[in-house]
Amino acid sequence: MPRRCPSTSTSISWWSVRGRRPRRTRSSGSRRTETGARARAAAGHSEGVQTDEVLTLLQEVAADVITPRFRSLADGEVMEKNPGDLVTVADREAEIEITRRLRDAYPDALIVGEEAVAADRAILEAAADADHWFTVDPVDGTRNFVHGSPDHAVMVAELRGPQVVRSWIWQPEHELAYVAERGAGAWRGDERLSAAPRDAAAARGRTSRRSLVGARLGDLPPLELTWVSCGIDYPKLAENACEYLLYGNAMPWDHAPGSLLVAEAGGVTTYPSGQLYDPTSVSGPLISAGDPDVSARVRDALPGSDAMRQLHPTAKSSLPVE
Repeated sequence: MPRRCPSTSTSISWWSVRGRRPRRTRSSGSRRTETGARARAAAGHSEGVQTDEVLTLLQEVAADVITPRFRSLADGEVMEKNPGDLVTVADREAEIEITRRLRDAYPDALIVGEEAVAADRAILEAAADADHWFTVDPVDGTRNFVHGSPDHAVMVAELRGPQVVRSWIWQPEHELAYVAERGAGAWRGDERLSAAPRDAAAARGRTSRRSLVGARLGDLPPLELTWVSCGIDYPKLAENACEYLLYGNAMPWDHAPGSLLVAEAGGVTTYPSGQLYDPTSVSGPLISAGDPDVSARVRDALPGSDAMRQLHPTAKSSLPVE
């Protein structure tokens, strides 16, 4: 079992100006050790709002809005944005609250929330020119959430232009927190995640495309299904539960948080060309690998494969199901 770190939610948080008194959440994972703090300082990372406070924000919103509805959704609380693309009242209420608090702290930043973009695509288009922006995925793995699976997460990423500088993934039912800061490491609670030796010739891959489950890339093992939530998939990759992930589409709220987590743990997220992932683009496919050697092996095997023929290199106009 991964170690979990003590909560810091008893201190006054940056959004308490709105009259909300922070309370202790039911979980841990809101602070990394002093080793992590020293690593951030050594990397010269500056931050307006403390990284741990943003994590506490996600934990509180999950405890208030998301977890009470887990396995308790009422009739009329689950809708479809597009055929097969579910949204719940928990998604919408959580995004409104997270967005409000981020906007209080960063009034000049663009907030790109999944549900806001579903209502107004121009918000996503504005990200291409934004100097400072955040992505918000209030319930990543909504289908899992609706069907009672604990494999769902709350995710936020902070970006400067196309570069992800900080990211947060909170898994409320697993009570696990994952935080990454560019140049300062990837963390699961108070434990730093680091690359482990991987066998590129036998790399185990997972895909969110059910039609690709069982397909092979060259002589690599058959593809397996992901955990059907990027907020679960990317941490699993960073923890060496597989060697690579293969996605068809690239919405930033799905991939920006995890891409930094994997990068800080020694991996890389790219397009089949080898170009590094750009969160301002929604084009795919995307390959996230636990180390550069695995990435190269997968990219060599992808062209001409059945998998490549099924993956669309350009995202469609409607929001995808990933």
